[in-house]
Amino acid sequence: MRMTFRNLGLLLALLLSSPVWAMSLNDAMGALPAAKAAGQLGEQPDGYLGVVTPGGNAAEIARQINQARRAEYQKLANDNGIQLRDVESMAGKKAIERTPAGQYIMLNGVWMKK
Repeated sequence: MRMTFRNLGLLLALLLSSPVWAMSLNDAMGALPAAKAAGQLGEQPDGYLGVVTPGGNAAEIARQINQARRAEYQKLANDNGIQLRDVESMAGKKAIERTPAGQYIMLNGVWMKK
């Protein structure tokens, strides 16, 4: 019984201390510019963010934003009667074009600074 309470307390402490559980889409959107400027995240040709340098909340930021992007891309595809892949490709091209110099983009499967 004592061990069960101890394990439960440890599990609760881990859950409450994890930044992953606390991050919302708004948090991710707010953290995105700094993560991109720090070289943790970059734009990919498929229209989604990729993790350039793992660490911090980079993976969770990418996951939250990519999930929102996918939903928006799917809506655009449905509204315009085109394939999701086509919307993703167009969005990726625009995102890469709009990426400021010094931030990361993926070209031919390789991360590089623009």
